[in-house]
Amino acid sequence: MALKGLTWDHPRGWASLREASRLPEWSDLGLTWQAQPLEGFESASLEALAEEYDLLVIDHPHLGEADSSGALRPLDGLFDPATSSAWRVGTVGASYDSYRLGGRQLALPIDASAQVAAYRRDLVARDQLPATWDEAVVFAGTHRVALSLAGPHALLSFASICVALGERPGGDPERFISRSMALHVLGLMRSLNSATEAIDDNPIGLLERMSRDPSPSGISYCPLVFGYVGYSRGRLRFADAPAGAGGGRGSTLGGTGIALSHRCDPTPALLGFLSWLMGDEAQVGFIPRHEGQPASRAAWDDDLVNRAAHGFYHDVLSTVEDAWVRPQYDGFVRFQSAASQVIRAHLCDVIEADRAVESIESDYRRSRKGVIS
Repeated sequence: MALKGLTWDHPRGWASLREASRLPEWSDLGLTWQAQPLEGFESASLEALAEEYDLLVIDHPHLGEADSSGALRPLDGLFDPATSSAWRVGTVGASYDSYRLGGRQLALPIDASAQVAAYRRDLVARDQLPATWDEAVVFAGTHRVALSLAGPHALLSFASICVALGERPGGDPERFISRSMALHVLGLMRSLNSATEAIDDNPIGLLERMSRDPSPSGISYCPLVFGYVGYSRGRLRFADAPAGAGGGRGSTLGGTGIALSHRCDPTPALLGFLSWLMGDEAQVGFIPRHEGQPASRAAWDDDLVNRAAHGFYHDVLSTVEDAWVRPQYDGFVRFQSAASQVIRAHLCDVIEADRAVESIESDYRRSRKGVIS
């Protein structure tokens, strides 16, 4: 037996999977892992990848495309129902359910994340961090603040702030968000984004920039960026995202799930490997020791895991638990990319706010009808 897996190109994405596949108990699977750039992970077609790979580490917004194309093998019935139920209850936030579509489980969450706040501990004390979005605007008047805006992240940051301020986007197929909220949030984003040099940085690039820059005039705070536990071991620390005036904490759920392509034969040995990845031995022990970011609440609550991560999991758990799950219809991935281009154009003074909102809503309606490219 020889199996091919595809994950994403960051130690958090590949280190624990490659090491696990070399363990004596799993080496007979003949499982080898390749990695694609983060940008490919966020936008590549699962239909095409499923023709080449047996196992795919995926992002949950791709489920609509996967369901339409039949790219993935549903996991229902492959595991004991009591075990599946325990996994669902035992994962952080909506991580397990985010990989469920149309009554079928299409992947298992092996990694949990959400947009959280990142700050340089050498420039900002924890008790100085903004607790609300209003405070974040004031904070930006005296500190270098960056938003995560590259790729799809401009739209995700926009949506997260909408959630914090009381509106959850994407529930209405005819309207992504109310016009008044959209204009308010775009204005807030303009007030916050003083570090324009980071506009093209993906989350890894932004965190690298913050962690490597020793300058006291560097970026000191990002209110929303996908949390990466590995960066908590340097000058960066993470915290809950700012809340709205009513106390709502906005964030977008991330993380990854492991799926079987339609061509993959779910042998008992392979299912055993997946069960092991979801269990405490891997989630609380092996994955954190090999640069991973587990999905189980047992790991996020574990004192030893947190001690090794300088409190990363304890510090952002509230935000991850409450994170917004993006729509999963076929077309949303294309919409988030198109809408992000519009938001960046507005923040760079290329288009006015009214036109930006009209364009976002037009792209959203078209994506719902499957006609956005």
